[in-house]
Amino acid sequence: MEVIRHIIDFTLHIDQHLAEIIQQYQTGAYLILFLIIFAETGFVITPFLPGDSLLFAVAALIAKGDTGLDILLMSTLLCLAAIAGNTLNYYLGLYIGPKAFKPGNRILKLEYYNKTQDFFAKHGGKAVILSRFLPIFRTVAPFVAGVGGMSIRRYTLYNVVGGVSWVLSFLLLGYLFGNIPVIKNNFTLVILIIIFSSVIPPLYSALRSKKHKEGDVI
Repeated sequence: MEVIRHIIDFTLHIDQHLAEIIQQYQTGAYLILFLIIFAETGFVITPFLPGDSLLFAVAALIAKGDTGLDILLMSTLLCLAAIAGNTLNYYLGLYIGPKAFKPGNRILKLEYYNKTQDFFAKHGGKAVILSRFLPIFRTVAPFVAGVGGMSIRRYTLYNVVGGVSWVLSFLLLGYLFGNIPVIKNNFTLVILIIIFSSVIPPLYSALRSKKHKEGDVI
């Protein structure tokens, strides 16, 4: 519970915590942020780490001009982190296989696997790109792509396009708009909006799926 509390606090006050990290570690912040994005996209058991909000917040801080960090270097490193993370996740899925998703598994839930498989079936290869913008999906999708045996050449293409698009989109938004007074003065609210707008599509999909199941029972 203590760990969860710290993660929630870090996510909601991410601008303050990032400022502390940058002040304390300076250029070492590049590595710390690289590892966070790498872990958030690379391990199917860590979908709770901040992704969208972290990208937005770090770009907003860099735009202020007093961090000593370079936006181009940060963009490059975080794109590499996102691509490398999902590549690792893909190979983990390829190696472990469907047996990882078992009924009763609280981390690798069978419903996550089924929903992501449905997502792949509906959207095909572009699901890898679209999943980047959806929490949980962007962590589970590469794993399921590996489990499903998607070719590495095909997967890599979508992985690179999706990873770069996701990272640069939120960095650009943070860099251009993060320091507008109304956003800067209500940063926690903005982060909440980003989180909820990212979570709403999966929730809607889950509720719709549940409704269809109930209809089938009836």
